Amino acid sequence: MSATIRAAATAAVMFAVGASAAPEPPNVILLMADDMGWWQTGYYGHPLLKTPNLDAMAAAGLRLDRFYAGAPSCTPTRATVMTGRTNDRTGAVRVGVAIDPREQMLSQAFQQAGYRTGHFGKWHLNGRTPGPGAPPIEKDDPLNPGALGFDQWLSAANVFDLDPVLSRGGTAEQFEGEGSELLVQEALRFIAKETGAGKRVFLLIWYASPHRPFAALKGDAEHFPKLDEPSRDHHAELVAMDRSLGTLRKGLRELNVADNTLLWFNSDNGGLPDIGYGPEYPAVHPDTTGPLRGFKKDFYEGGLRVPGIIEWPAGIKPRVSNYPASTNDIFPTLIEVAGLDPNSINAVHDGISIAPVFRAEPERRLRPIGFRAGGLAWLDNNYKLVRNYDAEEDAPFELYNLTEDPSEKRDLSAEQPEIANRMAVELAAWNASVDRSMTGADYAAATQ
Repeated sequence: MSATIRAAATAAVMFAVGASAAPEPPNVILLMADDMGWWQTGYYGHPLLKTPNLDAMAAAGLRLDRFYAGAPSCTPTRATVMTGRTNDRTGAVRVGVAIDPREQMLSQAFQQAGYRTGHFGKWHLNGRTPGPGAPPIEKDDPLNPGALGFDQWLSAANVFDLDPVLSRGGTAEQFEGEGSELLVQEALRFIAKETGAGKRVFLLIWYASPHRPFAALKGDAEHFPKLDEPSRDHHAELVAMDRSLGTLRKGLRELNVADNTLLWFNSDNGGLPDIGYGPEYPAVHPDTTGPLRGFKKDFYEGGLRVPGIIEWPAGIKPRVSNYPASTNDIFPTLIEVAGLDPNSINAVHDGISIAPVFRAEPERRLRPIGFRAGGLAWLDNNYKLVRNYDAEEDAPFELYNLTEDPSEKRDLSAEQPEIANRMAVELAAWNASVDRSMTGADYAAATQ
């Protein structure tokens, strides 16, 4: 790392968290569940599911109660993490559609800053993954993780669970065991090797749980004897994933790198609609999204709002935040706290740095959050303007005050037309900008 970048990194960390912060940029590990709903945590009071390790992370870090996936589906959200740009700008417009290799990637930014980079788990950005059972990612795939900025990768094209076949740098390898736990074991080996050699690390651990098809260890499934089989195994996959988080946190402590390692956990979209308690457990709320309206694919809160936790002992004092943030904010935030080159992100991007939230609660978010993947939504602090994916293209927008009505039961568009109209104008301007990005204009501008 150059002296200029190192100085910028130190200054950024000191600004974000105060003079007592660690003098060096942190190791960074981004963790993402697959189809985990907002309500599926112990710390939100789920009546059946216990997540002691997520609960411990939330208690020790920044719990983001209004954290949003960049889209209500898999591939699009993954593209927002990698680029800081809404999915339709990146080529990854829908599930299984490839990201454009001309995008400026977060992994490449970390490589340029001298980090060793690794991807472990689900990839789903190469456009060759129609569904479960997709073939292993090949060495000559131009959109494999190694081609997009990862020094080491142990990845699957799409979903997996027990005894997975994963691609290690392009060579298929059969594993035995629970998928989430295997990822963490392999990631810890990578971390031990690189930090032992004096390197900082940037990793993605992208779980495939609790996505269909469900398969779980018998001991985990036995915690839910009264559930129907699919719901039982769905919950059991989350138990195993949570256990792997405990293994990761313990491993970081044993390697003496936990204090200055930033862990950022979230899900890729909202929960599934048909996972429930079964007839012996009458539910007050749907099992995966709780009081929130909608599920995966929906532009209502249940499809977009997901668990969000950032744990960084050297840089964050534990607290709960209601500041609205999204996966688009990950790249800009890490530019600030890890001292990445500010030009490593496309000039046209949608996220902002939420590093100031690490130390205090801002009064309001200054830049709204846009969502576009079949439906449309515009989130401006308390208010959300939304047209769901299953509505007609010219259907009127609905308006909700999420602070007063998080379940989105009362459409305010007729009662508060001035707010609805203002937000509609803002959304139209943003939407036109995304249309322009889809022509490739942002890439042309970057080369001028």
